[in-house]
Amino acid sequence: MIDEQEDFKPRRELIREMEALRAENKALRDDLKQKIIVLERYESELKRYRSQAFLGEDYRGVRGYSKELVEILKSRGFMDSYALLADLGIDPRESDLVKAVSNQLEGWKNMDSSSRKVRAGDG
Repeated sequence: MIDEQEDFKPRRELIREMEALRAENKALRDDLKQKIIVLERYESELKRYRSQAFLGEDYRGVRGYSKELVEILKSRGFMDSYALLADLGIDPRESDLVKAVSNQLEGWKNMDSSSRKVRAGDG
């Protein structure tokens, strides 16, 4: 038979334990918020880096279309520009990124269908 006194803790000890858990929980939440902010900044920088090929007129080299953009276009076909930007995680106020997507779409539209299969890259 289990002794009921074994599981019993004084109220004061339970309160201290609860306060410690709350403090740890708050510290973990704060740490998570900071990591989310850093991750969002990295993702934003990555989008800008990948869009550079479509922003400059004088760009030399192979332009890899955004794999995410290609997948969305293949699966959904025609869609509203705001919905497309939302699916790509681009804020419409980020004019450089919007311009890069627009330039990719223009290039995509001008390619023949056999080139589309070959040239859709990781960009």
